[in-house]
Amino acid sequence: MAGNGSEPLVRVDDLTVDYRNDDQWVSVVKDVSFSIGRGETLGLAGESGCGKTTTALAMFGYNKAGSRVAGGRVTFDGRDLLGLSDRQMQPIRGARISLVPQNPASTLTPSMKVGRQVVETLEGHGVSSGGDAMDRTVELFGQVGLPEPAEIARRYPHQLSGGQQQRVVIAIAIACRPDLIVLDEPTTALDVTTQARLLDLLTHIKDESGMSALYVSHNLGVLEQICDRVAVMYAGELIEIAPTAELFNRPRHPYTRGLIAAVPRVEAEHAGTEKLRGLLRRDDLPDGCGFAPRCPYSRPQCFTDPQRLDEIEPSHEVACWRAPDLEAEAAP
Repeated sequence: MAGNGSEPLVRVDDLTVDYRNDDQWVSVVKDVSFSIGRGETLGLAGESGCGKTTTALAMFGYNKAGSRVAGGRVTFDGRDLLGLSDRQMQPIRGARISLVPQNPASTLTPSMKVGRQVVETLEGHGVSSGGDAMDRTVELFGQVGLPEPAEIARRYPHQLSGGQQQRVVIAIAIACRPDLIVLDEPTTALDVTTQARLLDLLTHIKDESGMSALYVSHNLGVLEQICDRVAVMYAGELIEIAPTAELFNRPRHPYTRGLIAAVPRVEAEHAGTEKLRGLLRRDDLPDGCGFAPRCPYSRPQCFTDPQRLDEIEPSHEVACWRAPDLEAEAAP
């Protein structure tokens, strides 16, 4: 499933993540499988609570409190990450895999100048030290579009705007030239103009460096701009994955159709026709398809029979046994 013909950089097989609920464990991510090619940007989409952020963080050992990886395998450049200890993961995190979280303020140390925070990242991974590290920091700040980078390096986080803070976090993330960058809703808290500039920046960095990226977002409009492929999650399961243009112009799962219908795109074949109804209720999911209670096309079989991803066209997989029928109905 890699974006090109070579062996993918990342392969996820049947990843399952549980959360502690009182005295029992409950699966919030169930048997998720996908890959990320070298130089590819994969989008992970879905409504809030679908498990996309939990999936992304668990892949690289960033487990939230009260959670555990209950099964599966995550291979990064041929190495099984889930079998590594925190100590073994330390040289990988930040150097080969980096994270850009949704809230930059939660990542930056309030009492430390932002330039020093980049320097510590560079020194901690043995990339550079002393004056060379500070020179590299100023260079990075210029690369991510911060004005007067030498002056910015001497400021504390609270002296920067939200957009500037996020650019500092991106500078930290790319400082060691990682192979993979994980972006968890990095533009959600920003205004539209700042968001657009950051998306342009991320696209430029990716094209210039050749790094791979996993971009997590509920905003399909954002994913359409920046991703090579998009994977859609619902209720902890992957329900569709395809090249971006294919997914937006020929969505095959009813849930994906509903998500895309909310994106203003007049040229899309299915846009504006199938609005989502109701809300995701994890406490009342059927044994079959989790989307069945909200699906306008559901049949009794949908509620009882679990469905797995099936390739219906080259590089296009969907977990919906009605997908061929719906495609036929939509055909002119």
